[in-house]
Amino acid sequence: MNIDRFVFSFAGTLILVGVAFGFWVNPWWLALPGFVGLNMLQASFTRFCPLAIVLKRLGVQSGCAFK
Repeated sequence: MNIDRFVFSFAGTLILVGVAFGFWVNPWWLALPGFVGLNMLQASFTRFCPLAIVLKRLGVQSGCAFK
Protein backbone atom coordinates (compact mmCIF):
# COMPACT_ATOMS: atom_id res chain seq x y z
CA MET A 1 0.00 0.00 0.00
CA ASN A 2 1.43 3.37 -0.94
CA ILE A 3 1.12 6.69 0.91
CA ASP A 4 -1.78 7.97 -1.22
CA ARG A 5 -3.99 4.96 -0.63
CA PHE A 6 -3.21 4.93 3.08
CA VAL A 7 -3.99 8.66 3.48
CA PHE A 8 -7.29 8.35 1.62
CA SER A 9 -8.38 5.23 3.52
CA PHE A 10 -7.41 6.81 6.86
CA ALA A 11 -9.30 10.01 6.02
CA GLY A 12 -12.36 8.06 4.91
CA THR A 13 -12.32 6.01 8.09
CA LEU A 14 -12.09 9.12 10.27
CA ILE A 15 -14.97 10.73 8.38
CA LEU A 16 -17.20 7.67 8.78
CA VAL A 17 -16.33 7.32 12.48
CA GLY A 18 -16.97 11.02 13.10
CA VAL A 19 -20.37 10.92 11.39
CA ALA A 20 -21.40 7.75 13.23
CA PHE A 21 -20.32 9.13 16.61
CA GLY A 22 -22.04 12.42 15.78
CA PHE A 23 -25.25 10.54 15.14
CA TRP A 24 -25.14 8.13 18.09
CA VAL A 25 -22.95 9.77 20.75
CA ASN A 26 -22.75 13.55 20.56
CA PRO A 27 -23.18 16.09 17.73
CA TRP A 28 -19.79 17.62 18.58
CA TRP A 29 -18.19 14.58 16.96
CA LEU A 30 -19.19 16.11 13.61
CA ALA A 31 -16.23 18.46 14.05
CA LEU A 32 -13.94 15.51 13.25
CA PRO A 33 -15.17 14.99 9.67
CA GLY A 34 -15.17 18.77 9.23
CA PHE A 35 -11.53 18.95 10.27
CA VAL A 36 -10.58 16.04 8.02
CA GLY A 37 -12.39 17.64 5.09
CA LEU A 38 -10.63 20.96 5.63
CA ASN A 39 -7.29 19.20 5.87
CA MET A 40 -7.96 17.34 2.61
CA LEU A 41 -8.93 20.61 0.92
CA GLN A 42 -5.78 22.44 2.02
CA ALA A 43 -3.63 19.42 1.09
CA SER A 44 -5.02 19.52 -2.44
CA PHE A 45 -3.72 23.08 -2.86
CA THR A 46 -0.54 23.03 -0.78
CA ARG A 47 0.53 19.36 -1.05
CA PHE A 48 1.21 19.51 2.71
CA CYS A 49 -0.23 16.54 4.57
CA PRO A 50 1.06 15.72 8.07
CA LEU A 51 0.09 12.04 7.79
CA ALA A 52 1.90 11.71 4.47
CA ILE A 53 5.04 13.22 6.02
CA VAL A 54 4.92 10.74 8.91
CA LEU A 55 4.35 7.79 6.56
CA LYS A 56 7.22 8.88 4.33
CA ARG A 57 9.56 8.98 7.34
CA LEU A 58 8.38 5.50 8.30
CA GLY A 59 9.43 4.24 4.89
CA VAL A 60 6.05 3.68 3.22
CA GLN A 61 6.25 3.65 -0.58
CA SER A 62 5.46 7.02 -2.15
CA GLY A 63 2.52 7.46 -4.48
CA CYS A 64 1.85 10.12 -7.09
CA ALA A 65 -0.12 12.62 -4.95
CA PHE A 66 2.24 13.00 -1.99
CA LYS A 67 5.94 12.90 -2.89
